[in-house]
Amino acid sequence: MDSATIVRDASRCGTHTLGGLRLDWAVVCNVGRVRETNEDAALVAPGIYLLADGMGGHDSGEIASEAALVTLADIPAMGEQTDTQIQLIELLAVAQGKIGAIATESDRRAGTTATGAVLVTHEGEPHWLVLNIGDSRTYRLQSGVLEQLTVDHSQVQEFVDAGFITREQARVDPRRNVITRALGAGMAEPQADFFSLAALPGDIILVCSDGLTGELPDEEIADILGGAESAEVAAESLVEGALALGAHDNVTVVVVEVGATVSEDGTFEEATSDEGVEETD
Repeated sequence: MDSATIVRDASRCGTHTLGGLRLDWAVVCNVGRVRETNEDAALVAPGIYLLADGMGGHDSGEIASEAALVTLADIPAMGEQTDTQIQLIELLAVAQGKIGAIATESDRRAGTTATGAVLVTHEGEPHWLVLNIGDSRTYRLQSGVLEQLTVDHSQVQEFVDAGFITREQARVDPRRNVITRALGAGMAEPQADFFSLAALPGDIILVCSDGLTGELPDEEIADILGGAESAEVAAESLVEGALALGAHDNVTVVVVEVGATVSEDGTFEEATSDEGVEETD
């Protein structure tokens, strides 16, 4: 974890270069306007951009999100995709044990979401391996189009899938905080989803807690990401937008801009085609 940074109640930005890519990143983690404590945190390391949104009351959620990210910080970047996914599954199980041992002052068990992207190698090319457990989200902005890469593990998402409510109704539904998967929170074992996509120059990866998506619709998020002059400006603008609407929950965003690769003759290569997202087993 020597090169990893855990961010809570702060803003950070920087640049990582690996796998032939330039990754300009920024993190903003804000307590919001209503909550007294910040249970969100983000982890940033070269090629590793993760977020955890804790729960459990008092300081239990803060401890849970910290435990999850400290554990996941042991994952290496640029490993082979299948090996990295196996390692992440093992680390999630370790984090589950740590969080399950956290004492709480109420009947609520400590728990946390976990989502984000790890740069890996797949078929000889750099790919993002996206993981998700809970209702925090990872998005990709590609050619001006925002795509939610993860699927919320929440009660309202199940209602959306069943056709009972729309996505916009789900965003303000009073049951939106009821999640169906988490690390800890009394769950028997962690059940994370994994998705794979090519890491292409020009793409922007957004990792965020539900404190952002509960305030801003996807259309506004896309406009802010697409119109910002840098990852730092994008992250700050997204959180400012949530704050302007009341920021009823902690708000954390991680923005990663993928830069052009450099060819052997020293010129920059631009992405020439869109790539799909593949869910991995």
